[in-house]
Amino acid sequence: MLVRKRGIWREALLTGYTVLLGSLLHFVYGWSGSNVFAAGFSAVNESTWEHMKLLFFPVFLLTLLQTCTRRAADTCIPAVRAISVFIGLSLIPILYYTYTGIVGTHTLWADIAVFILAAAGTFAADSLLTRSGHLRRPWQQIAGMLALWALAFCFVWCTFRPPQLALWLDPVTGRYGL
Repeated sequence: MLVRKRGIWREALLTGYTVLLGSLLHFVYGWSGSNVFAAGFSAVNESTWEHMKLLFFPVFLLTLLQTCTRRAADTCIPAVRAISVFIGLSLIPILYYTYTGIVGTHTLWADIAVFILAAAGTFAADSLLTRSGHLRRPWQQIAGMLALWALAFCFVWCTFRPPQLALWLDPVTGRYGL
């Protein structure tokens, strides 16, 4: 039971970190005076895709830091994090489009709740996958890190060259990307 309590505190702390940093990233592009570098990792509009970036980049940064600073015995971080961040990223459009489809509109408090739930889902999955112990092979770590870097590339690329699909559509301006 003590191990599970520590897991809950870890999940809550990492969720809080992600929500706080992600919330700040929502404003970085504007604060930077529309800096092109800031556009790569912060939200440039109100599209669902740009809000997914707000979850991904704090988790990606955390993963890089943990991978570089953890001892060899804790080798499952990249593989576990790749799967858990995919889960969290999937939760954002699933929850957002579900609730807006039911209600017919969006509200700020519900949008924030979606982001918090996605971050919590990311680290709940992270905790479950870590405890399972199944993702410890070196090739899995390499595949996990490659998947994370590929996602980072996609987030940056699609900021500047977004597909003309609903996920990338800014509902405020009716435009895609920058």
